[in-house]
Amino acid sequence: MLVLALVNATVALVANKWRDDQPSDRFPGIVQDAAVIVLFMAVGTMLLREQLLTTSAVGAVVLGFALQDTLGNLFAGLAIQIEKPFRVGHWIQIGEREGQVHEITWRATKLRTKAGQFLIVPNSVIAKDPILNFSEPTVPTRVEVEVGASYGSPPNAVKRALLEAIANAPLVMRSPEPQVVIKAFGGSAIEYLAQFWIEDYAADRTALDQVRTNIWYTFRRHNIEIPWPIQIQYERDEEPVRTEAHVVAAAERLGSIDLFATQTVDTRHRLATSAKHHLFAAGEAMVRQDVEGDSMFVLLSGRARVTLEPSGQEVAIIPAGGFFGEMSMLTGDRRTATVRALDDTQALEISAADFRELAVADPTLLDHISSIVTTRRAGLDEARASAVAAAVPEAKQTFMARMRKFLHV
Repeated sequence: MLVLALVNATVALVANKWRDDQPSDRFPGIVQDAAVIVLFMAVGTMLLREQLLTTSAVGAVVLGFALQDTLGNLFAGLAIQIEKPFRVGHWIQIGEREGQVHEITWRATKLRTKAGQFLIVPNSVIAKDPILNFSEPTVPTRVEVEVGASYGSPPNAVKRALLEAIANAPLVMRSPEPQVVIKAFGGSAIEYLAQFWIEDYAADRTALDQVRTNIWYTFRRHNIEIPWPIQIQYERDEEPVRTEAHVVAAAERLGSIDLFATQTVDTRHRLATSAKHHLFAAGEAMVRQDVEGDSMFVLLSGRARVTLEPSGQEVAIIPAGGFFGEMSMLTGDRRTATVRALDDTQALEISAADFRELAVADPTLLDHISSIVTTRRAGLDEARASAVAAAVPEAKQTFMARMRKFLHV
């Protein structure tokens, strides 16, 4: 072993620069290892002739250690050729390295990067690191774009805008369909994840550029803000959620329905001011059957579906300007049906307390509403009769008595 150490030190001093740990260009590591082996065998043969057999065995061991990297690459290349985790033409990622397989040899695998250069990866490295094959089991590849949108923008509106932006990108496949999900509620924005498929992974950067560019223009058209990073401090005028314009529009909507058409403009404006304004997402339940309630809803925008439980039978579709829940507001009855928003729907919720002020100020309002509500309830009872046992409609006078008792008028 002393002889081996001396030979190794001699070769290192001759081949490498003084105090330089890296092999020289003229004498790479494999050449130095070969020199060590040759010199060691020569010295061993001259000094230890009678122990030549033993020296040869020691030399074989040394040879194995010296060529362990080369042999590792050799056996790893053999494993790659047998198992075929990738083939020529496949796009793969090995650790942080990414490229298209150009050639597979016994020693290394040659990758062509997206920048056009060749990347030579030793097979022993490939054998140790995880391999991500973008070309199998299917050629189409899913890529993702993350984008933040203001908390003031309804999520469903943002999702529709993102799908519109994706649909306008030429490189995006139509099938499988793109998907948009909420990833997280961030510090300054709601973070969305847009997922879509492309046919050629080599064009992923171009496809991402197309989608990101379209998102900016689409958001601008739909007045959706991409917030500045939270680290940047900037001043802005915060617009209230419910402005005077919202109240005026709600008051005008109240004037278009029979229940409040007889009220003055000022009365409807006060009611629109005191009532609650809500935004419901498409598919969200606005009220549920058999749940207690003491309010009614007027749809300012969007539509809603009325269904009976447990059959799920559809009773009606309420358009913008329609209303429901008046029975609970007037009598305190439980909800007689489930109502779900079909679209993103803005609604005005009028409570029994809000309506009581109107009834006290205008006693004729109860007579006016009684006839309207009785007719509407008869239609609902008729629909319910086809799914469950029919309920006997109450007489108008009995209904009037229940309203006066609940509202204390």
